[in-house]
Amino acid sequence: MGESSLKLGLVRPIPERCKGSHWCSNSMNLLIGIAVVFGCVLGGFAVHGGQLGALWQPSELVIIGGAALGALIIGNPMSVTKRVFGGFGAILKGSKYKKEHYLALFGVMYDLLTIARKEGMMGLERVIEDPAKADAFKKRPLILKDHHALEFIQDYLRMIISGDMDQFQLEALMDLEIETHHHHGEEPAQAMSKVSDSMPGFGIVAAVLGIVNTMSALGGPPEEIGHKVAAALVGTFLGILLAYGLLGPVSGSMERLAREETHFYTTIKTCIMGFLQGHPPQVAIEFGRKSTPGDKRPSFKDLEAHLRGKK
Repeated sequence: MGESSLKLGLVRPIPERCKGSHWCSNSMNLLIGIAVVFGCVLGGFAVHGGQLGALWQPSELVIIGGAALGALIIGNPMSVTKRVFGGFGAILKGSKYKKEHYLALFGVMYDLLTIARKEGMMGLERVIEDPAKADAFKKRPLILKDHHALEFIQDYLRMIISGDMDQFQLEALMDLEIETHHHHGEEPAQAMSKVSDSMPGFGIVAAVLGIVNTMSALGGPPEEIGHKVAAALVGTFLGILLAYGLLGPVSGSMERLAREETHFYTTIKTCIMGFLQGHPPQVAIEFGRKSTPGDKRPSFKDLEAHLRGKK
């Protein structure tokens, strides 16, 4: 069945670039979601005898879309506005913090904490000052290429080496930085959420303008008046549909990506704090594993195999 379908062209094979690709998975989720929302709404309208062509009102889209874009620009710095548009690409790619990323993190932290335990702080300092040459990082390019996470690890290990702060002060500082980083990461989602909340209002604006246009046509042919009234109502329809069917869910996806990045930094903090509390590296890493979100948490056996260098 499968082979014959492929030969007849009835079933298209999965492209090689999509096999195991999170990009394809997330893009498919987005496309399927949009298809379900608009397919069900428009399909239900058509089943009741509605003419889909009547919903195509470019002027209403210009009013609503232009007002939403202008509000986004007015309400946010240009840097945030750019990140909002960049967030659409991030949704397609999905979170970069997958199970493999956490495994790489635990491997790096285990090696670093083992060096600190065996060679002391001087041995640890040599490693973190030039991570590109350290085996702990070279074996895990996912962490070496993640500049923000790498900098986070380096900064707090340097503070531990300096000995100027106790573990409570260090934990409070890490919490403050993680909170600040999370707030920064959530800014595009918050901006998109506010635009989504305003869309029904912009739909009403478009509808009112449509009614004003209708008033100017009173006394004309009934068909013309009916067309203008329909166009005005489409404005309200589009504002509500785009708010709750597209922009609201997109805002939620952006917020989820920001949370997943925060989870990753919290895991780094948990590993470091476990070591500062006097636990051996293996136990400190286990603390970090337990703080990992469930869908990305490696099993104990997977982590043990990774630390031993097994696939």
